[in-house]
Amino acid sequence: MWKVKPPVVFPMETRYRPILESLVPPDPMSQFHLRRGSPDEEFPDLCRNSTWMGRILTPAMYRRQFDRCTHSGVIFDDVIRPGLEEPGDWSGPVSVGCVAGDAQSYILFCDFFDRVIEAHHEHKITSQTPESDFNYDNLKGGDDLDRSYAVRCEVSVVRGVEDFCFPTHCSRGERRQLLTLARRALQRLDEDELPGRFLLLEELNQEQQKELNLNPPSSSQLRTGVARDWPDARAVWVSKDGSLVVWVNMEDHLRLVSTQDDANIAKAFKCICTNLQKLEDFYRELRHPFIWKQQLGWVTSSPADVGTGLRIRVHLRLQHLPKHKRLQDILKRLRICMDKTESPALFHVSNMATFGVSEVGLTQLVVDGVKLLVAMEKRLEGAHDIDDLVPTQK
Repeated sequence: MWKVKPPVVFPMETRYRPILESLVPPDPMSQFHLRRGSPDEEFPDLCRNSTWMGRILTPAMYRRQFDRCTHSGVIFDDVIRPGLEEPGDWSGPVSVGCVAGDAQSYILFCDFFDRVIEAHHEHKITSQTPESDFNYDNLKGGDDLDRSYAVRCEVSVVRGVEDFCFPTHCSRGERRQLLTLARRALQRLDEDELPGRFLLLEELNQEQQKELNLNPPSSSQLRTGVARDWPDARAVWVSKDGSLVVWVNMEDHLRLVSTQDDANIAKAFKCICTNLQKLEDFYRELRHPFIWKQQLGWVTSSPADVGTGLRIRVHLRLQHLPKHKRLQDILKRLRICMDKTESPALFHVSNMATFGVSEVGLTQLVVDGVKLLVAMEKRLEGAHDIDDLVPTQK
């Protein structure tokens, strides 16, 4: 049989390609043939949904989003799926109940996302660019917490990379490209006075996973698509001195974590600021900068992390204050939250919001809040009243 080698150039395709491309519909949604009913027929049951999504979404708003679709194929039902899978508990903290599939989701579904962000962070979105301050020298205190109560601290920040979908929606190819970019950027960090090891999750043994506190994906992560193809293209970079850990392709493209066993928030915050800015420069040189939106600041997959993406968590040893009747009111006034741990006397204290306050401002808020909680605990140990210590502002 004769084997005919196909031509390198297809004349007919070359001739008609411009015409065919002009026929591609401008609206991505019109390319799909989804078997869906009307918006009223598809509207989800939100009667027992306690998330911000469930509280904010109305039939009229759902109708407006129904036929919209981002260029990468994210539709509104993809956005609200986490809240439908995990409707929350009315007695617990309110979760956002939604997730962005890509950066364009924040623009295309802005009338929904803006309301969720404002409700969760208790800050109005305006036309002004959010304030940013990475100057760690502006932080007052943070290295002087009472070690009898402050056990350890953790400062973390998340970032999304431009031109890639977020983990709930990205493809295997995108995830592997993100891994390659991270390897190259972190190699530059390794050469810049902070040596470390780049480890693929699929190559970690049980002992290494335990050392990194790495748990298998939760059922929620599996249902929402964050843990698809686990552990393919997931990795962690660990500095040799243990001051910095960078998670790649987990719940976000990048998550930097600095932990201090002496509860030195100032040192952990400095580590994050310094290395985050270096990585930002490296990614920009690779032509894939971190995602920034003018009215929102830094954006990632979750609306709960927009603005700064910064979380400051302090492990506090408390016995009397958690039982106080005014605790929730105090936490609300301080704009911090407190979560229980496996130990009955150990609690996690962290910032509630990441939007509306600069990075230094958020860290200062947690530092001042922790100091006040410790002062209240000392008062209660002596059987004294704490009403005069409760802040007046809300």
